[in-house]
Amino acid sequence: MCTTPHHVTSKLDPAIGKDDREERRRVHHEADIVIVGAGIVGCAAAVAFARQGRSVILLEKSLKEPDRIVGELLQPGGVRALEGLGLGDCLEGIDAIPCYGYEVIYHREPVHIPYSDPSNTERRPEGRSFHHGRFISKLRQAAMREPNVMVVESTVTEVVKNGWTGEVLGVECSTAGERDYYFAPLTLISDGYASKFRKSFLPYTPQVRSKFWALELIDAKLPMPNHGHVVLSAAPPILIYQIGTRETRILIDIPENLPSASPANGGVKNHMKTVVMETLPECVRPSFQAALEQGKLRSMPNSFLPSSAQKTPGLIILGDAMNMRHPLTGGGMTVGFNDVLLLSRLLSPSTVPTLENHTQVLAQMRRFHWQRKSNGSSVINILAMALYSLFAADDAALMALQMGCFRYFQRGGVYVSEPCGLLAGLIKRPGLLVWHFFAVAGWAVWCRFKEAVWWKKMWVLLVESVMIIWRAAAVIGPYLVWEMRA
Repeated sequence: MCTTPHHVTSKLDPAIGKDDREERRRVHHEADIVIVGAGIVGCAAAVAFARQGRSVILLEKSLKEPDRIVGELLQPGGVRALEGLGLGDCLEGIDAIPCYGYEVIYHREPVHIPYSDPSNTERRPEGRSFHHGRFISKLRQAAMREPNVMVVESTVTEVVKNGWTGEVLGVECSTAGERDYYFAPLTLISDGYASKFRKSFLPYTPQVRSKFWALELIDAKLPMPNHGHVVLSAAPPILIYQIGTRETRILIDIPENLPSASPANGGVKNHMKTVVMETLPECVRPSFQAALEQGKLRSMPNSFLPSSAQKTPGLIILGDAMNMRHPLTGGGMTVGFNDVLLLSRLLSPSTVPTLENHTQVLAQMRRFHWQRKSNGSSVINILAMALYSLFAADDAALMALQMGCFRYFQRGGVYVSEPCGLLAGLIKRPGLLVWHFFAVAGWAVWCRFKEAVWWKKMWVLLVESVMIIWRAAAVIGPYLVWEMRA
């Protein structure tokens, strides 16, 4: 704990030359911004602030190419945010696969859900899927090319604070086994979903609802190439998407205490053999069987973490360290890049000349908290959690909603284009999301009336209808409330 401020001049002074700023970073370990974590958000933020003339130190515990099963699908809204940051070329040269929408397979019945952008009919929306590590390596290379960025392989162990004011001054690290310090008037932490610093500064902790268990399929034949596939059945949902010329990722959702995946029933692998295999499209089964025999199963927690207003002077927390949603809809990177784009505008030198002015920075962070919600994060957060509840339906009302959602997509037109635009991060209107969600509930009720011999059991159908609408409100309501909180 540091009890006296370590002074770092952060005002963009033309008299401070490039060589002086480089020396301050290298010799004195001082910059305008210290960023913890060279992942998706950290690299993008380093480039964005460096191109504004800020001096940046980017810290990462290991600069080896990561090998993870997260961050492999970037929605079209995320691609556009990446392009807005001037980093669109990071998608090139990594064997990234264009993605043009989804194929939802409901009890073996498919429906095509293409990406569309009602506000721009001239440009076909395109997402990208890829190996996460290759994309990260490209982003790190982009950061290293920036003259205002110094990238250091170092493990951050502690946040350094002023003991009198509580202001964050920088971080303490371990670099090559030696204690080290880096200082700046602004420290940005983006150390991911397993953040070691979150609990010290934010009021909420992640809620884990289930796990995605992953396999990498080789030369898989997909029902609709260049599309993500969502397989819905009586079992929890399955997500399939291509991440390379030969590689395809399959993610199998397994909630806690799922009987078919219990140790007594043979565990996760047995669940895949006895339950998952028969739900998959036949063309996918051979590659799935081969991958399952190799046994290279990996897992990741599916978490929900609501965002919160940040009030610590000298500190910003971004990315999964600050806000998470279920990865079923692949919205995490889109939220991250949009957040960096918005934050870099709010803290631009023309608006905040010196980052030492914590009053001004915190005022901009209050704006950031609310503006990011209208900038798409609310839509992506709510949609991810609500869709997962429907797709992992485990009671009669949710199953009716799931069926209603599928039949709703079958109507085509705006009943597909607008929901898919919301999912893709291209439409950023929470009100439209709520409208479609309850329209799905209404359509589910209508489908039940059409399919049932209603004149024999009218009172049963009326009760079911009330339960379906009530369940819809119970699913989406809590997430709406979270997004409205300060």
